[in-house]
This record gives sequence, C-alpha cells and structure tokens, in this order.
Amino acid sequence: MTLERLQKILAERGIASRRHAEELIRAGRVTVNGQLASIGMKADPDRDDIRVDGRPLPPPQPKRYYLLYKPQGVITSLKDPQGRPTVKDLIRGIRERVFPVGRLDWDSEGLLLLTNDGELSLRLSHPRYEVPRQYLVKVKGVPQEGTLRRLRAGGVPLEDGPSPPMDVRLLKRTRRSAWLEVTVREGRNRVVRRTFEALGHPVRRLRRVAFGPLRLEGLRPGMYRPLTPKELKELKKWLRM
Repeated sequence: MTLERLQKILAERGIASRRHAEELIRAGRVTVNGQLASIGMKADPDRDDIRVDGRPLPPPQPKRYYLLYKPQGVITSLKDPQGRPTVKDLIRGIRERVFPVGRLDWDSEGLLLLTNDGELSLRLSHPRYEVPRQYLVKVKGVPQEGTLRRLRAGGVPLEDGPSPPMDVRLLKRTRRSAWLEVTVREGRNRVVRRTFEALGHPVRRLRRVAFGPLRLEGLRPGMYRPLTPKELKELKKWLRM
C-alpha cells in the first residue's frame, strides 16, 4: 500500500493545484472512505474511496502543459463566484482538466502556465526554488536612481513583510510615466504593485513576460499553446526534476 498526502493526490488527478486542494479539504469538500478529510491526511489512491463534492476522483490523466497569454480583466481561476471571466473561459479547447500555476492579478496580463502536473506546479510556486518572474511594468512618474536602488536592495516595508530584492532596469521614460523591466523571485500576492505603490509610483500596467525559462513569445492576449518538448525539458531541468 502506497500512502500519499491528499493534496498531492488531488493535484495529480487534475482536480486542483496543491494550494487549492488544501482549501477544498479545509472546506469539508473531500472525503476518504466516507469520512471527512483533514489537512495532513494520507490515502492510497488505488484502494481508498476518495471523493470531492461527493464525486469519485477521475482516473489518472496524461500530464499536459500549456502557456496562456492571460488578458487584463480575466480571473486566474477556474471559476468565480461573482461571475467574472476566468481563464477557464479561454481554454475550452483543452480536453484535460488543467489548473493555473501561481497568481496573475485580474488587472495584470501575460504569461500563465496551466498544467495537471501537481509536482511541477508545487516546485514552480515554492519559495525554495526561487523561480524568477519577469515583468514589463508601466508606472506613474519616473523612478529616480535612489528609488531603483531601494527596489534592487529590497526591504521596502509592506503590510506582510519587507519587499524582496528585485532586478530592475529602466527601459523608457516620458514626462509622466516610465516602463521598467522587473524580475522578482517570489510569488507573493501583488508584491510588485504594492512595492511600487509604497515608493510613490503606482503601477499603470503590468505584463508578465517570463516565468523561469518560459517566455511569452508568439502569443496574443487570450491565446494559448502547448509547451514544446524542448521547453518542457528545460523547465524540468530548471526545477531539478
């Protein structure tokens, strides 16, 4: 008998990412052999009767990997209680059940990876692997050199702790705004937006152009494509898989 953590089983069956799987368990939506599941519980997916919302798990699926150009005004989720557009609305042509890796805000755009590979999703999201996320960012005003140094050093006070160090390069400036290339190695919620806001330069537009070795190239907003074998091999090498 092989016992595995429930959130890992749910992720590998394409139900949800591990983080969302934990939310399902906490919400009382998962049972094992008729008993309500709890965080930390282990089970054997081949022998135990594991259900989500009363429905048995689907059989194991082949691993799938897609790049999506998420437009602004779309929620990075498979459903939204408020009825707003979600990434699921953009991937109706994908037959397998896949889920987004990491966050990309409603008002942000750019590269989003969707997969049913729970282990790869965990590694991409886990702070231990320090996977870089690169953005093109338009801000109000033009940050001066002292501000750029503060961004690079990190430590800008935020409500959930100091900002992380960022690689920052000024690309273009006008009298009222500037475009910058920003790379950060953690996925804390809205950390780029909140850091620039704290320094007096609210973000006007934010586009993710890279996630680890993956690049946003050849896609228009709302379009998606499968990863190439070369991209997948490079990504797994990056994550030491």
